[in-house]
Amino acid sequence: MRAKITYFITAAVLVVYFVLVGSRGLLLIRQGTLLTVTFGVAVLILPLIGIWFLWKNTQFVTRANQLAGELEAEGGLPVDELERDSYGRILRNSADEVFARRKAETEDAPGDWRSWFRLAVAYHDARDTPRARKAMQRAIALHDKKPVQV
Repeated sequence: MRAKITYFITAAVLVVYFVLVGSRGLLLIRQGTLLTVTFGVAVLILPLIGIWFLWKNTQFVTRANQLAGELEAEGGLPVDELERDSYGRILRNSADEVFARRKAETEDAPGDWRSWFRLAVAYHDARDTPRARKAMQRAIALHDKKPVQV
């Protein structure tokens, strides 16, 4: 729940920022000189890219949460079996052991979105966020029966 609140607060702050930057871009365009119009258009492009990025991330998080809910209903969510240090951080050796099992599971059933979901969680636990994201994207694509990019 805390992560959702943080996400929504961050998204709201970004939207306010996009509005402020966009209004400055419009003010520059209204000046009417070649230089200010050029800068105004450039300034307007940044919020558009930001809005697109925020939208894509929101879609990704929403789909990943839907898969987690579906997997939880089936009783297939990965169990937290990771060892932690005294500060609560995951021990690297423990994450590597779980990751090896999840990778083998995924290699045995490469077309199963559930195994890719669990592999994404294992990547995340091993602090490999880019691969976790790619594995989750693959799980989403497999679940939706869309073509999977290699």
